Amino acid sequence: MIKKVLTVLFFALSLLPSMGQVNIIPRPAIVEEGSGSFQLSPQTVVISKGKGKGASRVAQAFIEKLQTSTGVRLKSSHKAATSSILFAIDPTIKGKEAYLLEVTPQQVKLSASSENGLFWAYQSLLQLLPPFVESTNARTPNWPLKIPMVRIEDQPRFSWRGTLVDVSRHFMPVAAIKKQLDIMASLKLNRFHWHLTDDQGWRIEIKRYPKLTDVGAWRIDAEGNKYGGFYTQQEIREIVAYAAARHIEVVPELEIPGHELAAIAAYPDLSCNKEEITPRIIWGVEDIVMCPGRENMFNFLNNVIDELVPLFPSTYFHIGGDESPRIEWEKCDSCQARMKVLGLTREAQLQDYVIERIGKYLQTKGKRIIGWDEILEGGNLPKDAIVMSWRGEEGGIIAAQKRHSVIMTPGSHGLYFDHYQGDFMNEPTSIGGYAPLEKCYAYNPVPSTLSTQGLDSLVLGVQGNNWTEYTLGPAALENRLWPRGAALAEVGWTKESNKDFSDFQRRLDNDFTLRLKERHINFYIPAPSVEGISSNKLAFIHSRTVALTSQRNLPIVYTLDGTTPTAHSTRYAGPIKIDQNTTLNTATLLPCGLLSNVRKIEINKQTPLFALSTPTIKGYIIRKYKGEYRTPQQLKNAKADSTFKADRIEVVRTLTNVPSDVRNVKNYAATAEGFFYVPETGVYEFSSLLTQVSIDGTLYIDNSGVYAPRDTRENCEIALAKGWHKIHALFLGGIFGGWPTYWNDVKIQWRLVGGKWNAL
Repeated sequence: MIKKVLTVLFFALSLLPSMGQVNIIPRPAIVEEGSGSFQLSPQTVVISKGKGKGASRVAQAFIEKLQTSTGVRLKSSHKAATSSILFAIDPTIKGKEAYLLEVTPQQVKLSASSENGLFWAYQSLLQLLPPFVESTNARTPNWPLKIPMVRIEDQPRFSWRGTLVDVSRHFMPVAAIKKQLDIMASLKLNRFHWHLTDDQGWRIEIKRYPKLTDVGAWRIDAEGNKYGGFYTQQEIREIVAYAAARHIEVVPELEIPGHELAAIAAYPDLSCNKEEITPRIIWGVEDIVMCPGRENMFNFLNNVIDELVPLFPSTYFHIGGDESPRIEWEKCDSCQARMKVLGLTREAQLQDYVIERIGKYLQTKGKRIIGWDEILEGGNLPKDAIVMSWRGEEGGIIAAQKRHSVIMTPGSHGLYFDHYQGDFMNEPTSIGGYAPLEKCYAYNPVPSTLSTQGLDSLVLGVQGNNWTEYTLGPAALENRLWPRGAALAEVGWTKESNKDFSDFQRRLDNDFTLRLKERHINFYIPAPSVEGISSNKLAFIHSRTVALTSQRNLPIVYTLDGTTPTAHSTRYAGPIKIDQNTTLNTATLLPCGLLSNVRKIEINKQTPLFALSTPTIKGYIIRKYKGEYRTPQQLKNAKADSTFKADRIEVVRTLTNVPSDVRNVKNYAATAEGFFYVPETGVYEFSSLLTQVSIDGTLYIDNSGVYAPRDTRENCEIALAKGWHKIHALFLGGIFGGWPTYWNDVKIQWRLVGGKWNAL
């Protein structure tokens, strides 16, 4: 009975706006809170008013939203009522996206000069209601629902508030795209940059060129699996319409002239050498690019554009332009002939010619081009071209100084959402970098240089990018995008002087995360870290203390008996003393009661491993095994093809020729065996990107199960006695999850716990 009462009480509390405060993200420009509330009940009438059908459409969206979550459909009317919610188009409100939201005990009134602004007002209204209104499953609430008395005047700082999703490296189905568009709309993010083509896959149907999807949309990865997918033109129309209904503009990206190996695989004559090839199965930059020396490349691009333009009504068209090596152009007779005719002296100018020519063609279609900041390098960029600055802020600053409009999206400032959010030991493999929530939130899209020079107005806005080399599907995309996307929304909407990370965190952790949960979003909550250590395998000889930290100063809960922590588990208050074998399970606790993923830390009491006074081997014995080895088990009964001595373990990575494109490599496995000297008895931490590392006959580091082994997941601590210890290392050469292990630094790093890292 008590359990039932508590459940009902918790449900009732969950229907109230958190802490009686306004929790809207992004933070509105002006908020005046009052006392009291509007009582929303099944008898409340929804009224629309104003010229055109805009107010009626937004009002109907609200009615349908509430019906989905409560099962009750409110009545709509054009006449006044005693308890009403009024959606009004008011031409006196200045600003296309500006709105006014007023809540009194008698009425909720939403006003804007456009349907766009009114839709944003509606999103703010939803965030004044309890989080359950975001649910897709109807439930019976305790009527009436209280909307706090408030007056909000609001408008965005920037017109461009965007996110990019790369569907080339890993494909995202239609339902996943729509799900992210829903969250974007709730946060007033208004640009969806759709990265549809790249070396690893072509993702859009082009009827004139069927091989683009028959061939270019599919790759056979190193593991032998066929991977791919594409959107039909009907699916593209469906998504564009879905976004438009949420006042989000979809901007397509067609990479030009680099990052197009998938298209070249379908039509080899698009490249300089016309060689038969397949879509790229590793990440990184491809040397094979389109050939601007021949007209067929331009004919191809024009024909593709002819089919894309009707699908995307946006004014903007992104043409890529980044990371396009010019090595082939230097050796291509056609490219050199083109340069001679045009009077060009540098290959960068040839890329400029491509951008200018395609830009002019897009102009005839009513489009304005956007490109990554490399498009500045030729020195003759069309004046109306927009530069997207990703390699830091410098490209954006230079572009603005040349009077180009710019969009700021620097990976160096927390806007690359494929970067790590916390301790990499707790997270799936990422491309690298570090972009925690606070770093993203702290970004100001207008560099001081541009402010000083009075060029602020050339900054159209800001964008967060979701590259998907290591984002394997929709759940992973959501985990990287949210809640950093919420921080991005506030960066793009809210004036710099009105931003406050502490208050943002309050609104996020008390309210918005509950809304994400209602939408079944796999959002990220940072798990605790171990202070000074990045390992889940700790050791001690007598006893030790373990200090935990929280990335965002959130409460931490933990257990020491192997059970899973709950919100009611022991709260962390200071370093934990351990004097016996222990499993420490710990999680971060949000104020709303939600928990992060559990971090499991094994802490073991160890007797220092016995040491030899003299090594039996000087240097390292290297054994090479030719052939494909995907797992250590495959090597179990194999015989070495060659054996030799070396003075460094990392020699195991260099036993075959590996070209930059990692094609036609003769893969192999190799082991290294030898001894290393421990200068004093103690507990040592080890880290390596090698496949496996064993010490004194025991396996301690095992990266063989990691999807893409570019980051170790097996840092560990070992108690070692002073003297010589045997070490055995295994290297499996090949491509794993798109990552060639030949690119790894395979040194074995070690240190006395708390000391400096050294390489064996």
